[in-house]
Amino acid sequence: MARKSNSYFQFRQFRVDQGQCAMKVTLDACLFGASIEVSDSKRILDIGTGTGLLSLMAAQRCNAKIDAVELDVDAMQQAKENFRQSPWRERLNVIHSAVQDLPETDELYDTIICNPPFFDNALKAPDVQRNMARHTCSLSFDDLARAIDKQLMKSGNAWLLLPTVSTPLFLEAIRFYPKLQFRKQISVRSKPSRKDHRHFLAITKQGHATTEYESFSIHTKSGEYSEAVKKRLSEYYAKPLT
Repeated sequence: MARKSNSYFQFRQFRVDQGQCAMKVTLDACLFGASIEVSDSKRILDIGTGTGLLSLMAAQRCNAKIDAVELDVDAMQQAKENFRQSPWRERLNVIHSAVQDLPETDELYDTIICNPPFFDNALKAPDVQRNMARHTCSLSFDDLARAIDKQLMKSGNAWLLLPTVSTPLFLEAIRFYPKLQFRKQISVRSKPSRKDHRHFLAITKQGHATTEYESFSIHTKSGEYSEAVKKRLSEYYAKPLT
């Protein structure tokens, strides 16, 4: 678990140092990483990797080669170090770039994962690095949709973590890319009585997909972690959730 200094997060099979990153390890991101379907993946692109958390979680569950793109130099160096000290260092590669600048290539990805900048036209924090990580000023939803359309192979899937208020904006953005289809939505709420606060979205190029919907709560009515959360994180967290 995270130390009081919040300098690292210890998982069962790997460690995430996060002192140089604006955005730290969060429960939502961990749940997202554990929910992504990667067991059959061969090539994964992680857009805006930050600490490298999602890449590391994916690497634990598959044998794919993973390219992690990060624009911020400090976060890029942090991810590179986290990858270096992991058991899967040979399969993990950090690219210091904006995803918009990745070159055209015939080697497309069968899986794309992204915890993108959340907020559009929202009040900016004074920290420039944190702004870049949290706001769409560095990666608009149209840019993200274009990158997915460009980098995802025909049989592939892209997975995104979004706040519920941003989901309609992203789905509007992919309307301009006819090959991209909305395949799955996993809705997350803090308690059964609360409204959804996060969506895990799956976007595919596999024809006209019928959209699947799932949902789960992080906590039970009594405040304990739900079975859905415990099941997702049991193979990742060093200590059992209670």
